[in-house]
Amino acid sequence: MTHVIEVPQIFDDRSFDQFAAGFAAVGERRVLVDAHAAEWASPSGLVGLLCAGQALVARSGTKPLFTAPADREVAHYWARAGFFAHAADLFEIHGTVPRVRPNPERSVLLEVTPVAVADDVHAVVGRIQERAAAILTGELGLDPKSTIGFGMALSEACQNIVEHAGTGGWVAVQTYSWRTLGRRVVVIAVGDAGVGFRHTLEATQAKRFGDRWSDATALEAALIHGVSRFRDPGRGQGLAGVRRWMDRWHGKISIRSGTGRISMVPAWDRDDPLRDGLPPFPGAQLQLVVPAAEPEAKG
Repeated sequence: MTHVIEVPQIFDDRSFDQFAAGFAAVGERRVLVDAHAAEWASPSGLVGLLCAGQALVARSGTKPLFTAPADREVAHYWARAGFFAHAADLFEIHGTVPRVRPNPERSVLLEVTPVAVADDVHAVVGRIQERAAAILTGELGLDPKSTIGFGMALSEACQNIVEHAGTGGWVAVQTYSWRTLGRRVVVIAVGDAGVGFRHTLEATQAKRFGDRWSDATALEAALIHGVSRFRDPGRGQGLAGVRRWMDRWHGKISIRSGTGRISMVPAWDRDDPLRDGLPPFPGAQLQLVVPAAEPEAKG
């Protein structure tokens, strides 16, 4: 019997828990990840699909089935964003996979890109730096100095996979109009199907939190308190640095790991700062949202 994991029609950080619930119910059955009805996917959605495929292959040793989006425009967009190039290694794909030119469309700042070692992080930042500078200053109206902070945030987010995941992951960066903000944003999504924050920090932090220790408190320790599995001074400040930069530009950080999710929520968004007891999903999934500068009031 085949277990079907339905991909939400609009697959983003808001609907991720729906997808995770389907993933958590897999058991030992053959799996079909069904995206035929998908209408749109954010960078987090595309990266999350690859994380699911990675985990399922590691669990069973065989590729799960995958049904591509039936909508031709949606499938083309996923192809341009680089999803199918990596999905072919993790899924037995059914349906039409469009052939696209290698150059992604303007909204795709960085197509889905694998990250496994430190050299991958440097390559990612190098590839995107020039294009990001034009978007941040031209489209989003941010100070040119923001480019430096953007590169740092991207680097630290990717470095989290290299140092903590125990496996490879993916990063994707796109720009589009945010649904509730009414402004352009740049979205960075980084994800892996590795050990997750709780396992990474268990040895140094579990005793400190006692009965409160959970996926959510592990996320709180990492993002709010800047703790790390590294005991040497200067290590473990990556997420704290990302948080400071995102605060400066009124951006949003969301991290999901295991059954927990933490968010630094700016004034322009409504979200729960901390959630626990979510459907379990392997590894860690991080999303950064950098909004366009607020238009100056005309007096």
